[in-house]
Amino acid sequence: MIVDIPGTPGTFTGLVLRISQCVFAAASISYMVSSGAFFNYTAFCYLIAAMGLQVIWSSGLAILDTFALLRKKTLLSPVFVSLFVVGDWVTSTLSLAGASSSAGVMVLYFGDLGSCSFEAECWRYQLSVTLAFLSWISISVSSLTTLWLLASSV
Repeated sequence: MIVDIPGTPGTFTGLVLRISQCVFAAASISYMVSSGAFFNYTAFCYLIAAMGLQVIWSSGLAILDTFALLRKKTLLSPVFVSLFVVGDWVTSTLSLAGASSSAGVMVLYFGDLGSCSFEAECWRYQLSVTLAFLSWISISVSSLTTLWLLASSV
């Protein structure tokens, strides 16, 4: 049975989703690390850890998608799809938790407690959290796609 869902592993749209997840997560890490005092906030450290896991997971699957496209192979076996579902849902949950906790720290620290005295650092924090949410959106699309594939293969 051939399932034609955009974002399916082993397709061009699946590869684009994986690359976008990687790029957004790596950019989020780079903007957060480029600020000097991110390590003072546990939520920011957690965001870096979650985005680091996202980069590893998405880059590995992007390589797998590239291999499948070049070899014209399908990645729709139930074992592969089950692995993709679990990995995507775990990384999606961790990414959302990291982005949400960091956004909460941003609102509390920079909004409720007064303005940020270091404008460049505040801008980097905000951009990093925004990129983390963009990474989460792309991983959630992948996770919903793989869940749909798993449900349709049963």
